[in-house]
Amino acid sequence: MEVAIIKYNAGNIMSVELALKRLGVNATITADPDFIRKADRVIFPGVGEASTTMAYLREHKLDSLITSLKQPVLGICLGLQLMCSHSEEGDVECLGIFPEKVKKFIPAPGHEYVTKVPHMGWNSICNLKSDLFDASLENQYVYFVHSYYAASGDDTAATCNYITPFSAALQRDNFYATQFHPEKSGPIGARILENFINLKAH
Repeated sequence: MEVAIIKYNAGNIMSVELALKRLGVNATITADPDFIRKADRVIFPGVGEASTTMAYLREHKLDSLITSLKQPVLGICLGLQLMCSHSEEGDVECLGIFPEKVKKFIPAPGHEYVTKVPHMGWNSICNLKSDLFDASLENQYVYFVHSYYAASGDDTAATCNYITPFSAALQRDNFYATQFHPEKSGPIGARILENFINLKAH
């Protein structure tokens, strides 16, 4: 099986490659359009800022490449946010795979020291709806680091609650995405990555 990890101006790519290697999956970090189109699975990870990253994707025509993919695609963290319609981070139009909008966490007045931004650390996920998850993953804890979140909507595949309920995962057709980092979420994250690798193609 060929697994492509999309190479672009974002951090955290190597940790995804290492997490897959622990599952016995050798992935290729690449920006080669032909390889990405032919890969059996594509992962779109990311740690970075939305508007500068979208500018990079457009400049290198990775935006149209990603939206045209037909095989299972997994966005992670910033990858999820960029797959949404719009992000408040830099007020930028994104890939539009999911109609959900990305907003900044704003703690309730007087609660700034209780609910800090960014949302960082372990939190549970619930209301799982995607074949990315199995029933045993309901209410399990995964690792988050983010200041922006995708609102809940029709494509929400898992919910997390921090300041407000938000989309911990999204799915539409062959596109999957997690706001949390499965590659940093221990055995639970490894199971989710394994489920993605073993998905039946749409």
